[in-house]
Amino acid sequence: MALQDVCKWQALDTQGPSPHLPEAGGWAVPRGCDPQAFLRIHGPRLAHGTTTLAFRFRHGVIAAADTRSSCGSYVACPASRKVIPVHQHLLGTTSGTSADCVTWYRVLQRELRLRELREGQLPSVAGTAKLLSAMLSRYRGLDLCVATALCGWDHSGPALFYVYSDGTCLRGDIFSVGSGSPYAYGVLDRSYRYDMTVQEAYALARCAVTHATHRDAYSGGSVDLFHVRETGWEYVSRSDAFVLYMELQKTPGLEQEQELEAEASQVHPESATPQDAEEGGELFVEPEEMTTGDSRIIIAKTKMM
Repeated sequence: MALQDVCKWQALDTQGPSPHLPEAGGWAVPRGCDPQAFLRIHGPRLAHGTTTLAFRFRHGVIAAADTRSSCGSYVACPASRKVIPVHQHLLGTTSGTSADCVTWYRVLQRELRLRELREGQLPSVAGTAKLLSAMLSRYRGLDLCVATALCGWDHSGPALFYVYSDGTCLRGDIFSVGSGSPYAYGVLDRSYRYDMTVQEAYALARCAVTHATHRDAYSGGSVDLFHVRETGWEYVSRSDAFVLYMELQKTPGLEQEQELEAEASQVHPESATPQDAEEGGELFVEPEEMTTGDSRIIIAKTKMM
């Protein structure tokens, strides 16, 4: 005899409506109230915000994000993780509705696993981006909000794609998504180089997210940093955004240090004398040639031997 017969247990009717949930398409509101009017007056004012970024360089792909999950004026979670591992060589940043992002990354992980079992290998980063774009495009216009940057390494090297819930799929070197992205782009566009060293890339990612959290009201918490290498992704660090910002205010930036070193290694033109020229130096020469075609100015500068 089955155990359920001994205990006289009966399974719940999963086909019928649940007494604890509203009907499909409805809202649990007080009786006698119009749902639309009730939500318009008493409903929550949702204002989500975040800062996520990713960029590609010669040593792989860097992904960074803040950790504060906010809803309006309230902090829902001060230590959420907005960079989700997909498999050993692929990461994805999350921006938009958290539930949508997590759900669709689970669906993506399942589809990639099934393809690996069928074909014997994982698809490329471009193939993964196209797959996610195709799945999301079917739900266009249904208030789905997923904006992600896929960061990975495949047979073609480091790759970076941006995918949005309306089916948009873009390939590029730099992407920043979220309410703090304009501030992050300001830092990235100024200092990004493809031939950066690993430490320079780490510093740039932390600096961009830190400045964005300082200016954007809906970003903050800490800065998560990930690095996708040829051997796979690695979790680099989690640093407090406020501490990083205070350190950036105390120390000069990389460009300022380079300018100071350049000024210290050169002699100002006003200090050059004929004696310096006789000893091997060259006098400062005023600009003599200017071409208007390509707005190029040729200037002879002082170079002390």
